[in-house]
Amino acid sequence: MHPTDRPRRLRTDGARSLVSETSLSASDLVAPVFVDATTDERVPIETMPGHERVPVDEAVARVEEVRETGVEAVIVFGIPESKDAEGTRAYAEDGVVQRAIRRITAETDAYVIGDVCLCEYTDHGHCGVIEESAETDPTLTVKNDETLELLAETAVSQADAGADMVAPSAMTDGQVRAIREALDAAGHADVGLMSYAVKYESAFYGPFRDAADGAPAFGDRRHYQMDPANRREALREARIDAEEGADVLMVKPGLPYLDIVGDLRREFDHPIAAYNVSGEYAMLHAAAEKGWLDLEATAHESLLSLKRAGADLIITYFAEDLAERL
Repeated sequence: MHPTDRPRRLRTDGARSLVSETSLSASDLVAPVFVDATTDERVPIETMPGHERVPVDEAVARVEEVRETGVEAVIVFGIPESKDAEGTRAYAEDGVVQRAIRRITAETDAYVIGDVCLCEYTDHGHCGVIEESAETDPTLTVKNDETLELLAETAVSQADAGADMVAPSAMTDGQVRAIREALDAAGHADVGLMSYAVKYESAFYGPFRDAADGAPAFGDRRHYQMDPANRREALREARIDAEEGADVLMVKPGLPYLDIVGDLRREFDHPIAAYNVSGEYAMLHAAAEKGWLDLEATAHESLLSLKRAGADLIITYFAEDLAERL
């Protein structure tokens, strides 16, 4: 007996591309850019091979490098010249991200997204105003409602500087509504809002915290970032943000949470973003350096899996390297 149903017929070179179900292009990718107010020269990020912190004066050149590969969008993170308990440099008119965005939007055609959080700007490394005695009491955490005003002020300051979209990542309840209302009141109704709607307390963030100098000085973020064990809660978080006015819903990290990306794709009509985070990037580089994996092939397969799961756009440190292949 011979099979009559032969799927291999469609795996020949001529047919394979015709019936391919998922495609990945440079326009699907967003490249992170780290701008550092404490340096006058580019500083390699040791845990993220191929990436650097750049001074404000180099921000435009850095974005032009990204654009040359075919990637059209960047998300800007900042390392400020000073930090304090309330992260005031996050929303300062002359803050590092604000200065960089002004230059980037004035001198390039890049689509510019501003990351809205306080962890890189607070001296304690948490994503908002902390409760009294939080440093010594592990049951205490960030004050939710007091943090909302600062996040809204940060988003407006980035929009004032020229950001096309803002992306709140603090996992503070009500942040989308607070930011949307503040943007609209400030005359920025056309500025998009991409919410880190489903952000887990993940072990995959380590290299980023080195890159952005945003590791907590004490404790962890379990009281405001999601439990990796929870799936149904992700839909609740995303639903709240959608109702509050988010234009794009993000899942972070990406690869360990493909089920969550798929859940959001089925549940919402909004564009879905996935963040292919620093730990995912670093582990592929580490394996490739050992000769255990083909870096380009595994990176491409990783991003393709995020698209297949339902992501419309992907923030990834592989953006430039893969864009040229695509």
